[in-house]
Amino acid sequence: MTDNASATDASLEPPLRRFSTSRRLVGEALGSALLLAIVIGSGIMGERLAGGNVAIALLGNTLATGAGLVVLITIFGPLSGAHLNPAVTLVFALRNEISWKLAGAYVAVQIVGAVVGVWTAHAMFAEPIWQVSTKLRDGPAQAFAEFVATFGLIAAILGSIRFRSEATPTIVGLYITAAYWFTASTSFANPAVTLARSLSNTFAGIAPGSAPVFVAAQLTGAVVASLVFRWLLEERPPAQGGGPCDPQAVQMAAE
Repeated sequence: MTDNASATDASLEPPLRRFSTSRRLVGEALGSALLLAIVIGSGIMGERLAGGNVAIALLGNTLATGAGLVVLITIFGPLSGAHLNPAVTLVFALRNEISWKLAGAYVAVQIVGAVVGVWTAHAMFAEPIWQVSTKLRDGPAQAFAEFVATFGLIAAILGSIRFRSEATPTIVGLYITAAYWFTASTSFANPAVTLARSLSNTFAGIAPGSAPVFVAAQLTGAVVASLVFRWLLEERPPAQGGGPCDPQAVQMAAE
């Protein structure tokens, strides 16, 4: 995809829809803001209603985030690709489906939108707008969990686009719903989300000192997943002279 094409075409969800760069950037910013309002707001609501039961609070946080992702990706997918995540944007830049210049702009508006979403959640729940989290999420197990969470997210995106593009919003929402519970870190899987959540001393927060390791693990997981699935999902042309049921063609394709 050339730079001119990438300025007008969504990179994720076929059929490609033509929108201006400014509309795509606003879509990414707005989608990121809504995502963080969902994550932080549902965490505050869950904690207030759970009566000290952390599992119930996490369950509420999980369901709201997974459902919200399905909606946001459905709405913003045809507009901007609904990356809403610098790790996802990095992968599509590596795949030459978005220019590096536009990818940089995507990341900038994702971070700004995410911070605005955190402040929006604080305002809705009468919390102080400016906060800094004190919730430590440290240790190699947490970092490895973020690597796994982001690797799986990229796998879900690339696999669904390759085989069931219309199901991408649901698949991503379901994956994040599951990853909240099977990863030790509760699956941030998003550098913009991580940075923004460091500005909320609420249920879903993360201490600023814990954020850099999370971001590094997320970006590493995204790059590794991109490489693995570039190979795994690559189509090979059929062998010349052999039909789909030709034993020789099957053997050559398997080699």
